[in-house]
Amino acid sequence: MCHPAWTSALVAAQRLKDLARLRRVRDRIDREYARPLDVEALARGAGMAAGHLGRQFRQAYGQSPYAYLMTRRVERAMDLLRHRDLSVTEVCSEVGCSSPGTFGARFTELVGVAPGDYRRQSADGAVAGSVAGAVAGSAVLPTCVTEQATGTVRNREALVPVPSLALQS
Repeated sequence: MCHPAWTSALVAAQRLKDLARLRRVRDRIDREYARPLDVEALARGAGMAAGHLGRQFRQAYGQSPYAYLMTRRVERAMDLLRHRDLSVTEVCSEVGCSSPGTFGARFTELVGVAPGDYRRQSADGAVAGSVAGAVAGSAVLPTCVTEQATGTVRNREALVPVPSLALQS
């Protein structure tokens, strides 16, 4: 039987290895966001099971690998819509999304306005510079900091008032 201190040291060492793998997965998403990526391929590349990767990634970064990928794609799309003269369909393709409809829905969900409306508003200078900035109203801090502090509020995650079940007299 192992000494208890050895066991905790082994657990800590494994946790550090897992965090290094998760950082490599996140870095790969950042580099290859425009390529077709799925959780299974990311997990294979990290030597982890897909379910384990998803749980560990969410625990470390506060969102699933897919949500992180889509956030990066939408952030890049925001930049392209502000600075390049591409159609929304071209921007969709440029950032690695294969379906303009899904891209538009996800963009609207994260930013709060449709891509075309975002472009028009950016021409007027009335939009934030990042997804978290668009949601939290602050483009001063890096996205990772504002998302961790405030969380990205998506439409379906918005709080819905729950009616009181107390008896009215």
